[in-house]
This record gives sequence, C-alpha cells and structure tokens, in this order.
Amino acid sequence: MGSDAVLQHLVVPRTTVLALLAICALAVPCAYAQPELAGSWAPRGNEFTTGSGLPVDFTGMPLNEEGRLRALSYNESQLAMIERQCQGWPASYLVMGPFGLRIWSDLDPVRGAVQSWTIGAWEDKPSMTIWMDGRPHPSNYALHTRSGFTTGRWEGNTLVARTTHMKAGLLRRVGAPVSDRATMTTRLSRHGDILAVLVIIEDPDYLAEPWLISKTFQVSPVTVPPIGPPCISTFEGVDARASVPHYLPEKNPFVDEMTKQLGVPRDAVVGMPETLYPEYRKKLAPGKR
Repeated sequence: MGSDAVLQHLVVPRTTVLALLAICALAVPCAYAQPELAGSWAPRGNEFTTGSGLPVDFTGMPLNEEGRLRALSYNESQLAMIERQCQGWPASYLVMGPFGLRIWSDLDPVRGAVQSWTIGAWEDKPSMTIWMDGRPHPSNYALHTRSGFTTGRWEGNTLVARTTHMKAGLLRRVGAPVSDRATMTTRLSRHGDILAVLVIIEDPDYLAEPWLISKTFQVSPVTVPPIGPPCISTFEGVDARASVPHYLPEKNPFVDEMTKQLGVPRDAVVGMPETLYPEYRKKLAPGKR
C-alpha cells in the first residue's frame, strides 16, 4: 500500500475532530487550574487577625445591634468553667489562630481525581474536609458541628470552598459571636511558596454585612502536625453550680479601655460597620485621622 493510500485511511471525519477538540477544551483548563495545596504551611504573621488582646476589641468587625449586645455581655471568665474549656472554635479559626496548616488530599479510587482536601486540626480547632466530588450540602436540619460541612470548586487557580452547618461560637476571643446560621466562603490561592487564604463570613444574626479576614502562609521547612495535643480541662476556681460569668447591658467595665489607652474611637471599638471604610476618617477630629 502506497503512502497516499495510508494517508487516506488515516483521515478522521470532521465531526470526530470537532468532538475531540471540544473535549480537550473542557478538560485542559480543569487540569491546568489545580495547583498543589498539599503539604505543611507556616503562618507569616503579616496580618492583624486576633485583635489587641484587650477585653473589648471588636475593631474591623461589622457587628449589628444584636451582635454588639452579645459581644459586650461576654466575660472571659467563662473560659475558666470546666464545661467551656475545651468547647473548641469555629471553622474560621483556621485563619484566626497562631498555628500553621497541614493540608492533604484524598483521591477517588476509580477516576484518580481529588475527591476531597483536608485541613488538619489543632488542640481547639477541628479538621475541615472540603468535598470536591459535587455532593450537595445537607438539609438545614442536619447536624451542626464545629467544622461544619464544606464543598469546594476551582475558579481558575483558586480553590473556593463554602462551609455551612457550623455550630454557634466566637469569631474573636473577646466575645464577638457567630450563630449557627452563618456561612463561610474560603478562597485558597497558591503563589509559588506562598498560600493566600481569604475567609468571608456571613451571619444574618450577628453581622450587619460580610466580614473578611485574610492570612498568608509559606511552605514550612518542618512538618506541621495534622492534629494538636489533646485539650485537658481542669478546675480553675469557678464553681460549676454558679451562673455563667457575664455583663449586663451597659455594664461592661472595659468598653472604654481601648479608647483611653490607644485613642481608638468607641464606635470602632464596638464594631460599628461604618468604621470599616475610609470615609469614616472624615468624621474623626483632625488629630485622630
């Protein structure tokens, strides 16, 4: 058989070529847009995420009236109660805490694709599983946990995860609350040896608008453990039969402490939403801008 005859037998119908091109067009971007997230990541500590440490500090938080009332009623002595010492933090603590991240993936045994990503736990933070297999979120009446239920998808080279079914808890150690109706969107983007994590929390009960928190991590030269040491409760002098330590409305003695020490306007201290924006500077005295 001559070369011309061989080429004639190798001719592929035009419809088949178009079908193959369409499949490639759909498949290639998906494969290209999945950077490796697995490994150990150490926090760089460039962002202000935990507050000043003063008893009342809700700066940078868009609390609504209900959220502010709950936050100002909080007394840190609650953490001395045995039943509250190991209660754990919500899923957002992955960017609020001081620790690094350990991330790994689990593969679908048939297709070989990533079925889920897992972000490891710590002493007071649960692990988070991000399901990538298209499963739906459960019913609103399903069990709520500290880590919640999370599904993910790729947008370009960014992993976008949505978390629901989280237990009520605290967004900041000094009492800023989050309800069990809150949702969280997490965006993880890798840039070389840097991992940028952006968390967006929406809570119809305690937040007037979405709250954004960001944190950067860097590839760690040492292994970050996938789970921290166990939390061990002990008696710290608070009688379990007594009432939960708290402050009545308008009775929090620390509400003006940040203003007196650092000169921060009270509206900003108590988390008024307008204080998040540059326009708020126009309302400040010239010496305070």
